[in-house]
Amino acid sequence: MIELCGVSLTRGGVPLLNDLDWNVEKGEHWTVLGPNGAGKTLLLRIVTGYIWPTLGTVSVLGRRLGTVDLREIRRRTGWVSQAVADLMPGQATLLETVASGPLASLGLYEDPSAELLERAEAICRDYALADKLKRPFRLLSSGERQRALLARAALTEPELLILDEPMSNLDMGGRELFLEILRELAASPDAPTVVLTTHNTLEIAPFITHGIVIKGGRSLKAGPVSEIMTGETLSDAFDLPLAVEKGPAGRYVATLRR
Repeated sequence: MIELCGVSLTRGGVPLLNDLDWNVEKGEHWTVLGPNGAGKTLLLRIVTGYIWPTLGTVSVLGRRLGTVDLREIRRRTGWVSQAVADLMPGQATLLETVASGPLASLGLYEDPSAELLERAEAICRDYALADKLKRPFRLLSSGERQRALLARAALTEPELLILDEPMSNLDMGGRELFLEILRELAASPDAPTVVLTTHNTLEIAPFITHGIVIKGGRSLKAGPVSEIMTGETLSDAFDLPLAVEKGPAGRYVATLRR
């Protein structure tokens, strides 16, 4: 699904990503974990073809970037991030926002089919948004916006779903609702491969199978979640003495070691 070999990114003589190798296989769900400024969003922008690496090769969905029309990759990839939310027309309704996904547009600029609107309404019901269909996107709460963007991405039936810190502005309730919807999506028969960036271990739900921890643009460790979620690795990543425990719900809690 994703293969990065020796990827580095330099801007103005400053190294931002350094010699990254990363392989994501079909059926896996990954977290990209690291502190603010670690390079998580830059990594995703390279994967989606919005930034070109200084060195290295990138393959997505079995196609090497630079040898394929990026539109083909993007049609098969869902993306949820604050950057996408900022580009959405504020006056567009929630339903228009969700229905614009399969049309690859930011808001609706053509009349959608009745079938598309029916599908959009159905997924809004599934994502606890049925009572907000006519509300302008700009008037939605943070949690509603993120669920709307997730619904928009899921409606395209992507093979790869990339989520860039989608819960960073959500309260506890909004986070838990978002994670439950994401869990159900990941468990569906035709589930996309999920890549979720975060700096909060509580956002790493049990359906996440693998992770890569990055710091200063470098990979500290990558592999099954159980192997990377250690006090040693996270202490190195966050420059603090951290202890990591797995709770009864299968979520990881990192606390300052005393």
